[in-house]
Amino acid sequence: MSSFVVSPAQSLKGTIKVPGDKSISHRSIMLGSIANGVTQVSGFLEGEDALSTLKAFQDMGVKIEREGSNVTIHGVGMHGLKAPSSPLDLGNSGTSMRLMSGLLSAQSFDCELHGDESLSKRPMGRVIDPLSTMGAKIDSQDGKPPLVIEGGQKLSAIDYTLPVASAQIKSCLLLAGLYAQGTTSVTEGGITRDHTERMLRGFGYDVKTDNGRISLTGGGELTACDIEVPSDISSSAFFMVAGCIAKDSDITLEAVNINPTRTGVIDILKLMGGNITLCNERVSGGELVADIRVQSSNLKGINIPKNLVPLAIDEFPSLFIAASCAIGETVLTGARELRVKESDRIQVMADGLDILGIENEVLEDGIRIQGGEFSKPGSVIQSHHDHRISMSFAIASLRCEHEIQIEGVDNVQTSFPNFVELCTKIGMNISETS
Repeated sequence: MSSFVVSPAQSLKGTIKVPGDKSISHRSIMLGSIANGVTQVSGFLEGEDALSTLKAFQDMGVKIEREGSNVTIHGVGMHGLKAPSSPLDLGNSGTSMRLMSGLLSAQSFDCELHGDESLSKRPMGRVIDPLSTMGAKIDSQDGKPPLVIEGGQKLSAIDYTLPVASAQIKSCLLLAGLYAQGTTSVTEGGITRDHTERMLRGFGYDVKTDNGRISLTGGGELTACDIEVPSDISSSAFFMVAGCIAKDSDITLEAVNINPTRTGVIDILKLMGGNITLCNERVSGGELVADIRVQSSNLKGINIPKNLVPLAIDEFPSLFIAASCAIGETVLTGARELRVKESDRIQVMADGLDILGIENEVLEDGIRIQGGEFSKPGSVIQSHHDHRISMSFAIASLRCEHEIQIEGVDNVQTSFPNFVELCTKIGMNISETS
């Protein structure tokens, strides 16, 4: 089991480029595999989660070549996937399992999806139930992995309203809808990331969006295209918070995805007083991209607007660190989804903040954090093998006067394999031990 050991640092300077967007990397493999023709992907995230998706489609007969972050996918068409010879191991990737459940429910062959200990505890009923309504046959362990999907089912389109704001459920049903008879519609009560819809259109598939209702008709084809993956805003969030809380900072993050369904972390930090500037805004591969400059900030506590919660759901662990360094109280509600991520991120973050001496109160669907000082020396934090917990507490070191040790950081490789390298480049004192 690996650990981070992080010592205080006062100054952050420099320009860095964080790895490619994980959500887009996953989807590029899935759609490129079932497209007609050859898809070229640049900037692919070389983290374990995205590589699990890549390996799974190779196991289903798709020729995929990778040289670093450049990937070539030789698409097999909508009906060209082949039965894997063994269960598909998706590691720690909930995105892979939920999206692929939709895609694989319509194939001619049986398959089994399983993952690591953490993924095996995550709820899959939220995709199994609507897929079953469409005609899929999926067996699970009380709604949790492994999932056994029976092939040869004919799917029928459904009109579904999301019970929670979730891009993963929406995307799962849209991918199943590609094969379903009729028009599948998904209605969302709040905004969720729209990478699937954007990429489907990039592959030439007609997707209609009208007032939160996303629809497509089954039976079409995908045509290969080139995809440039921008930097991941979720990975960039750690450095946005770092730049805000460090005593002396001026850092720039290059070519970050600022898709409007993902920018909640920027909006929240700005409401807190974050000194954040977007520069060189442009469109790349159908996605909005910008360079983000972050400088030292005097943060203040806020009540986080509920409309921003789904737009920053993956970034809240790092935002809890920002709240800990702010003047006054920050209150988050409406974020029950955080309890069923790789860990119960509300409770695990609260436990770590307790260890660092930050006053907080856990709520059923959120947390109340009183800004203060990281005051307890000799702190050892348990990440519960959750990559975002590990990286968030590493950033906290910027406002500590003592060393922090974070246990169980192995899963940082799933999303951000060069995290330590980039931290060191801008001036943090961090090392990884095993």
